[in-house]
Amino acid sequence: VQLQASGGGSVRAGGSLRLSCAASGRRFASYVMAWFRQAPGKEREIAAAITLTGTSTYYADSVKGRFTISRDNAMNTVYLQMNSLKLEDTAVYYCAATSNWLRRGVSDYDYWGQGTQVTVSS
Repeated sequence: VQLQASGGGSVRAGGSLRLSCAASGRRFASYVMAWFRQAPGKEREIAAAITLTGTSTYYADSVKGRFTISRDNAMNTVYLQMNSLKLEDTAVYYCAATSNWLRRGVSDYDYWGQGTQVTVSS
């Protein structure tokens, strides 16, 4: 599956953004999807993940209560709604796909989007 992330940009602290990740191929519904992020000088880390049908989700403690991951299997798209953004949310955000739940490591994911930059300013 090929992934194309979009929706990043610059926003003031407290603002919102919605990221989208469009997938090609007919097996999108077969993959667990996740959003990772990588801040400057830091390792890539998982932010959120969602099961095949969207019935279960996972959030890192740092984003819990502020971010919402969702998916539309008919549209082959996964979303990340980011509210109450903080300066520390500044990072490149990547969508990723894997066949297994729940995997939190970068090496556990087989397919990656190209990344979209999110910059939060004061």
